[in-house]
Amino acid sequence: MQQLPQEFFAQNTLVVARDLLGKVLDINGMKGRIVETEAYCTDKASHAYKRTERSQLMFDTHGHVYVYMIYGMHHCLNITTDKENPGAVLIRAVEPLSNLTVMELRRQTPIKENLCSGPGKLCQAFLVDLRFNGVELGDDIKIFDDSFIPKKRVQTTRIGIKEDVELPWRFYLDGNDYVGR
Repeated sequence: MQQLPQEFFAQNTLVVARDLLGKVLDINGMKGRIVETEAYCTDKASHAYKRTERSQLMFDTHGHVYVYMIYGMHHCLNITTDKENPGAVLIRAVEPLSNLTVMELRRQTPIKENLCSGPGKLCQAFLVDLRFNGVELGDDIKIFDDSFIPKKRVQTTRIGIKEDVELPWRFYLDGNDYVGR
């Protein structure tokens, strides 16, 4: 497996969101195949719609981890993208590949398909929290290409947002049991 280079994340956010499908996320030895992503640029649903202290990473970096909380209880894991424009890709779901017993304990569920089938579930299973915010990919959090070739990628509208709902910026692997419902 080869770690993705920083240049990969310098590309357009939509390209990165699509091309992350099938790659392997590794956080402190916990591994999962990325099966669902969403792109966020300067649209109204994005934190980069307005430049704030929180969204600064989306403007100033690519290939960095952007973690925030939603509903005051769930963390969301994003990777900053696009060297020329603000952007980040939300990792919505992964297919667990290693340390399933640890993930089951953290998530308190024995159902493999439910371990990481949403951004909050993924962060809980992989123990992702705000301490990772701003970290450059490569040490604590890595993304690898293991030459997996997705059969079919689907592009559709994002879910769980209220603004710019018509934008087809969600990507997932068709037929994968670990995609969020």
